[in-house]
Amino acid sequence: MPPPGQDLPSRVLLITDDVSVSDAVSRVLRLEGFEVWAAFSAQEGVRLAKGHAPDAVLIDLRTPAVANLPLVQALRREAGLSRSPIAVVTGDHHPDAAVLGELDRLGATVRYKPFWLTELVSLARDLLRIPARP
Repeated sequence: MPPPGQDLPSRVLLITDDVSVSDAVSRVLRLEGFEVWAAFSAQEGVRLAKGHAPDAVLIDLRTPAVANLPLVQALRREAGLSRSPIAVVTGDHHPDAAVLGELDRLGATVRYKPFWLTELVSLARDLLRIPARP
């Protein structure tokens, strides 16, 4: 079911290196009405982004925030994603201020783990400015 006020489901690209995270998050987002594609590497994520032009991108790679910077830069270079919301979920609780500044400049939201599935759904809704379901 599409989010209220939309004819088509919002498209979300999930980039993660953990199959169990991908399965769980994709399932929950689909139940909430999102269309979801999952990529298991940065390269696959960029390829899927080019092919599907998602409305939002969630990145959850087990790498420090600095390692996600080139991925966010590559996504921003894609014409259809220059302004699409991007969130980087990281367990790196001490990222370099310069990296955080660059991610902010690129318009990427940073969220820190641990994270509950319901929080990921809320994050996707926040990125897309979709109200929570009653």
